[in-house]
Amino acid sequence: MADYGRPLEFGYFLVPYADDPLVEYARLADELGLDLIGVQDHPYQRRYVETWTLLSVIATATERVRVFPDVASLPMRQPAVLAKAAATLDLLSGGRVELGLGAGAFWDAIEAYGGARRTPGQAIGALEEAVAVVRAIWSGERNRRFDGEHYRLSGAQAGPEPAHPMEIWLGVGGPRALALTGRAADGWLPSSSWAPPERLPELQARIDEAAEKADRRPRDVRRLYNVNGTITGGPSEGFLKGPAGQWVDELTDLAVAYGMDTFILWPEGDQREQLTRFAEEVVPEVRRQVDAERRA
Repeated sequence: MADYGRPLEFGYFLVPYADDPLVEYARLADELGLDLIGVQDHPYQRRYVETWTLLSVIATATERVRVFPDVASLPMRQPAVLAKAAATLDLLSGGRVELGLGAGAFWDAIEAYGGARRTPGQAIGALEEAVAVVRAIWSGERNRRFDGEHYRLSGAQAGPEPAHPMEIWLGVGGPRALALTGRAADGWLPSSSWAPPERLPELQARIDEAAEKADRRPRDVRRLYNVNGTITGGPSEGFLKGPAGQWVDELTDLAVAYGMDTFILWPEGDQREQLTRFAEEVVPEVRRQVDAERRA
C-alpha cells in the first residue's frame, strides 16, 4: 500500500435519529470547518428520518459543507429519480452534493418496505447498471436509452445538469463491487467497522487493478473512510478508541501507509463534544503530519 497523494478531507457521519437535534449537529460541523456531512439511508428504520429530506434541510441550514447519502440504499431508490434528486439539490445548494451508493443490505427490512430482494450477484449487477443510469441522467442529453436487466431508460430526457461534476462513491466490499469501483466510480466508501486497516491493502489492490485495466490511474479514485470510535480523555482502548493524539497517529498512518484520503467521523458518545474535539484537536494535526511526511 502507498499514499496516493490526494488532498485530505474530513467529515461527519450523521445518524438520522428523529429525536436528535440533527440540524444543530449539521450546523456545528459546518461552523467547525468540516468538508462533508454523510447521512445513513435506511428508510425502513422507524427511528430515522428520511435521508434525502434531511440532506435538503441540511443544505439549506449550512453555508459551505458538502452533503451526501452514506450510502443511498439502491433497492429503495429508483436510480433515474435518485439522479434527478441529487442534481436538483446540487443546483439549489450551489454545488454542495455528492452521491454515495450501496447495493443494499438488511433485505428483510427492504422487502417489508416494498423493495426488491436481490441475491448478491443481482445486487451488484443492479449497482453497476445504476451507475450508468445516474451518469446518463446527469449528462443533460436528450433521448437517453439504457436496456439493462434491472433498469431501463427509453428515450429519457435528462436534465437539468448538476451545478458541478458530481462524484459517485460506492460503499462496497466484495470482489465484483470493488472492481466496479475501480472501473467506473469516483470513490470508495468503506467503514472501519467492516473494513479494518488490516483488510485495506487487499481491498485497495482490487480497486487499483480494475482501475488500471480500465486505463484509469488508481489515484483518480477517492478513498473515503467512515471512522467509528470515540476520542477519549484517557488511555487507549483499541483502534479509534483513545485520546486525540492516538487519533492523529492512526489517521495519519491510514493516509500515508494505507492510501485513505477522506475521514468521516462516526462518533460514539456526546456528538457535540466529539465533533468539536475531532475538528479542533485531530484534523489540524493530521493535516500537518501528513503534509510533513509527504514533503519528507
